[in-house]
Amino acid sequence: MKKYIVLTVLFALPICAYLFFSSGVNNFVKLPTLTSNVPEISQWTSLDGKPVSLKEKITILGFPGSEILKEKGNSFNLDQKIYNKNKEFQDFQVVMVAPIGAEGQAKELMTELGRISDLSKWHFVFAKPEEIKTFYSKLKLVGQLNENLATSNVYIVDKDLNLRGRKGKNKKGEVEYKEGYNAISAADLHNEMSDDVKIILAEYRLELKRNNKRKI
Repeated sequence: MKKYIVLTVLFALPICAYLFFSSGVNNFVKLPTLTSNVPEISQWTSLDGKPVSLKEKITILGFPGSEILKEKGNSFNLDQKIYNKNKEFQDFQVVMVAPIGAEGQAKELMTELGRISDLSKWHFVFAKPEEIKTFYSKLKLVGQLNENLATSNVYIVDKDLNLRGRKGKNKKGEVEYKEGYNAISAADLHNEMSDDVKIILAEYRLELKRNNKRKI
């Protein structure tokens, strides 16, 4: 009897896991690519002096601008609703792009967040304003940065440097478009972004399983 129970569990568990991660409110079989060939950022200076790369990482990308502390509520929402739920995945990270001169605010924010979270996969990188504008323009988004080089939206970039989101018809035949997720809204992060991150992680789990590679 125990043998049959074990066999049933071994057979059913992978199927249940796949259904859990691939199902979601957006009803896309695969999260569409909105922009290909997102530029690398490894040439920019990070807060801890170590290079930060988007390639081979599942990245939550944000632009807090020059007034990081003024908008710190967005970072706390992101930390609680997305980062803490996924930081155990080896190739997951959060990257915040800010203008040079905002390093002190970034350190203060990291200190505050560090009281409630392990921020080993949360990074700040700094660039000149024109470099940030050029980088953002290459994401080919409808939304724009404000005068402080900030937006409340955060974005999903996959391991192959594709910006992912919702575009086209979902499985219900409904047209959707969503390029970013509003960090001001805990509901937007908890419901829509959390769901879309699950789909991205499910894709890579299946890919690793097919290729018999290491786990994420």
